[in-house]
Amino acid sequence: MTEEQIEELFREYRKTGSTELRNKLVEHYFYIAEILAKKFSGRGVEYDDLLQIASESLISGVEKFDPSLGNRFTTYITPTITGNIKNYFRDYSRSVRLPRRVYAAAAKVREATDEYYGKNGSKPTVKQLAKMCGLDEELIIEALECRAPVSLDTKVPSQDSEDEAPLYEVISDGGNSFEEFENSESLKTEINKLDPTEQKVVTLRFLQGKSQAEVGKILGVSQMFVSRAERKIVEKLKDALL
Repeated sequence: MTEEQIEELFREYRKTGSTELRNKLVEHYFYIAEILAKKFSGRGVEYDDLLQIASESLISGVEKFDPSLGNRFTTYITPTITGNIKNYFRDYSRSVRLPRRVYAAAAKVREATDEYYGKNGSKPTVKQLAKMCGLDEELIIEALECRAPVSLDTKVPSQDSEDEAPLYEVISDGGNSFEEFENSESLKTEINKLDPTEQKVVTLRFLQGKSQAEVGKILGVSQMFVSRAERKIVEKLKDALL
């Protein structure tokens, strides 16, 4: 449809409130909801949940949009959906809590790590931490990999001014930064050196934006396995490139 046809549909919908016209407009612009949901996926919230939020925002946006104000719908709806997704992350972060056993283990691990580092000038291994804390290695790994959620309301320095802003306002929208970086020949070379499973993790996590849980289901492994693999991959690439 042309811009003129779209504007006419909006004008007609404003007059009639026709559900059929509304659905036609939603269907036409649904790609925006999909793009923005994908942009924020892989950050601890499932893509389907983000798509639902984006879809609801799109429907609401179509219902409220007034073409007589002279704005294009794409200009109006993109920040609206983005804002609602960020609000969801802010609210979600408030509700997330670590399991009590992991939280307690994390406190022991931090204390033991600080003590070991103060004496030896290096960080202890998982095996050493397990012995020091009297915990099994699996729980130590879980405690190391799980961090208490940082509220998106936390104030951080703003890049655009000397003032502070909530984290959810300055958090990156993702974009295709990794895809651009992936074009680097040196990074391509290092990725090709990874084993097949690690290469699949890179593709699924960083290029397709899937969550660790989604990657685990696809590869037939646990979320914790993916988390460990991801950390190992990042360290490998960082060491190789830096």
